[in-house]
Amino acid sequence: MSGGVEKASGTTKTPNDFLKSIRGRPVVVKLNSGVDYRGLLTCLDGYMNIAMEQTEEYVNGQLKEKYGDAFIRGNNVLYISTTTKTSADGA
Repeated sequence: MSGGVEKASGTTKTPNDFLKSIRGRPVVVKLNSGVDYRGLLTCLDGYMNIAMEQTEEYVNGQLKEKYGDAFIRGNNVLYISTTTKTSADGA
Protein backbone atom coordinates (compact mmCIF):
# COMPACT_ATOMS: atom_id res chain seq x y z
CA MET A 1 0.00 0.00 0.00
CA SER A 2 1.52 3.29 -1.04
CA GLY A 3 0.57 6.65 0.46
CA GLY A 4 1.29 8.50 -2.78
CA VAL A 5 -0.93 9.82 -5.52
CA GLU A 6 -2.33 7.20 -7.87
CA LYS A 7 -1.35 7.55 -11.50
CA ALA A 8 -4.17 7.06 -13.97
CA SER A 9 -2.32 6.60 -17.25
CA GLY A 10 1.25 7.11 -16.25
CA THR A 11 0.81 10.85 -15.64
CA THR A 12 -0.08 12.78 -12.53
CA LYS A 13 -2.10 15.97 -12.85
CA THR A 14 -1.69 18.63 -10.20
CA PRO A 15 -3.74 21.80 -9.62
CA ASN A 16 -0.76 23.74 -10.98
CA ASP A 17 -0.89 21.71 -14.21
CA PHE A 18 -4.58 22.57 -14.56
CA LEU A 19 -3.95 26.28 -14.00
CA LYS A 20 -1.15 26.32 -16.56
CA SER A 21 -3.34 24.55 -19.10
CA ILE A 22 -6.19 27.09 -18.91
CA ARG A 23 -4.16 30.25 -19.62
CA GLY A 24 -5.63 32.02 -22.61
CA ARG A 25 -8.93 30.15 -22.32
CA PRO A 26 -12.37 31.38 -21.22
CA VAL A 27 -12.89 30.97 -17.48
CA VAL A 28 -15.37 31.78 -14.74
CA VAL A 29 -13.88 33.19 -11.56
CA LYS A 30 -16.27 33.08 -8.60
CA LEU A 31 -15.51 35.38 -5.70
CA ASN A 32 -16.26 34.81 -2.02
CA SER A 33 -18.95 37.50 -2.35
CA GLY A 34 -20.82 35.41 -4.94
CA VAL A 35 -19.96 37.66 -7.91
CA ASP A 36 -18.78 35.90 -11.08
CA TYR A 37 -16.24 37.27 -13.54
CA ARG A 38 -16.09 35.68 -16.98
CA GLY A 39 -13.38 36.28 -19.52
CA LEU A 40 -10.04 35.11 -20.86
CA LEU A 41 -7.44 34.15 -18.26
CA THR A 42 -4.21 35.92 -19.18
CA CYS A 43 -2.09 35.60 -16.06
CA LEU A 44 -2.09 33.88 -12.69
CA ASP A 45 0.47 33.90 -9.90
CA GLY A 46 1.20 31.76 -6.84
CA TYR A 47 -1.12 33.86 -4.69
CA MET A 48 -4.02 33.22 -7.11
CA ASN A 49 -3.97 36.85 -8.26
CA ILE A 50 -5.70 36.79 -11.63
CA ALA A 51 -5.47 38.98 -14.72
CA MET A 52 -8.26 38.66 -17.27
CA GLU A 53 -9.22 40.18 -20.62
CA GLN A 54 -12.69 40.67 -22.15
CA THR A 55 -14.07 40.49 -18.63
CA GLU A 56 -17.76 40.53 -17.78
CA GLU A 57 -19.16 40.89 -14.24
CA TYR A 58 -22.25 38.86 -13.29
CA VAL A 59 -24.25 39.43 -10.11
CA ASN A 60 -26.99 36.90 -9.36
CA GLY A 61 -26.56 35.53 -12.88
CA GLN A 62 -27.23 38.92 -14.51
CA LEU A 63 -24.63 40.78 -16.56
CA LYS A 64 -23.83 44.00 -14.67
CA GLU A 65 -20.70 45.41 -16.30
CA LYS A 66 -18.17 44.77 -19.04
CA TYR A 67 -14.51 45.52 -18.45
CA GLY A 68 -11.68 45.26 -20.94
CA ASP A 69 -8.95 44.12 -18.57
CA ALA A 70 -9.47 43.14 -14.94
CA PHE A 71 -7.24 42.20 -12.04
CA ILE A 72 -8.64 40.10 -9.19
CA ARG A 73 -6.80 39.75 -5.91
CA GLY A 74 -6.32 36.09 -5.04
CA ASN A 75 -7.69 36.17 -1.50
CA ASN A 76 -11.14 37.02 -2.93
CA VAL A 77 -11.28 33.96 -5.21
CA LEU A 78 -13.54 31.06 -4.28
CA TYR A 79 -12.84 29.04 -7.44
CA ILE A 80 -11.76 29.16 -11.07
CA SER A 81 -13.62 27.09 -13.63
CA THR A 82 -13.20 26.62 -17.36
CA THR A 83 -16.25 27.32 -19.43
CA THR A 84 -17.46 26.26 -22.84
CA LYS A 85 -20.67 28.27 -22.61
CA THR A 86 -20.95 31.84 -23.80
CA SER A 87 -22.88 34.64 -22.11
CA ALA A 88 -25.57 34.16 -24.80
CA ASP A 89 -26.18 30.67 -23.39
CA GLY A 90 -27.27 32.19 -20.08
CA ALA A 91 -24.45 30.51 -18.20
